Amino acid sequence: MTTIAHYRYQAVIDEICDLDWRGLDNDGMTSVAWAYYYFSIQFRENLKTARSLHPQDAKLRQLEAEECETANLSPWPGVAESGEAMNHDEFMRRTLELVPIDRATSQRFEAIGRRYLAEVRALDATVRAASIASYEDGGLERVFKAILGHSGWNTSLLQAFRHFLAEHVRFDSDPEQGHGALSRHIAVDDRILPLWEGFRKLLVRCVPGLLNKRETTLARLHELGDGYEALPIGLERVGAHAGVHEAVGLLAAHDDPVRCP
Repeated sequence: MTTIAHYRYQAVIDEICDLDWRGLDNDGMTSVAWAYYYFSIQFRENLKTARSLHPQDAKLRQLEAEECETANLSPWPGVAESGEAMNHDEFMRRTLELVPIDRATSQRFEAIGRRYLAEVRALDATVRAASIASYEDGGLERVFKAILGHSGWNTSLLQAFRHFLAEHVRFDSDPEQGHGALSRHIAVDDRILPLWEGFRKLLVRCVPGLLNKRETTLARLHELGDGYEALPIGLERVGAHAGVHEAVGLLAAHDDPVRCP
């Protein structure tokens, strides 16, 4: 009898999929693309880490060839010429350039992204390598399908982002030849939980509109600090030094409610 392990990181994937993707406007989904750009950087770095730890692994070698310096997303107008090879995070970087944003917003995304990357890079190399299996063997496919439930892909940037997501669903979904099949031999457990929690935090920090109004307020409390600890989305956040209702009042006096950039 086969025993199916259930890990906490899988619940975080559920929470990411349950975010309000359908409720975002164009600006909100553009913010998602910015957040994903930073995720794509750590994905490449983690894959390189896996390759360095397992240099003779033929499946990881093939996976690297299909994620790094590859033309499998080309061509795309304004992003990649026909047959042009590039890392997938480079495709995302060029995608973001299709629709410029104001300097203050880009600096905000950069600060959030740098913080996220620093947290990931501080993790143990074996944990970062193991994350690849969870990403490729169903995790990101589920997230991408949830994002693709959004209905407004009305700019050149968003159309390129949708192309990126849809193609990655195709890359990952084949049970025998897809990217999941190339990585699922790597054992995963809840040591990778911080990577999925970090991804969730990255998304919510860049795109507060993914949360409902109450969750947005509480997430903002966490960003302000003062002893607040964020529990998984959808659960109560508990203040270490004050009750939630008192803290919400303090937040209202602090500044305006969080808005999507």
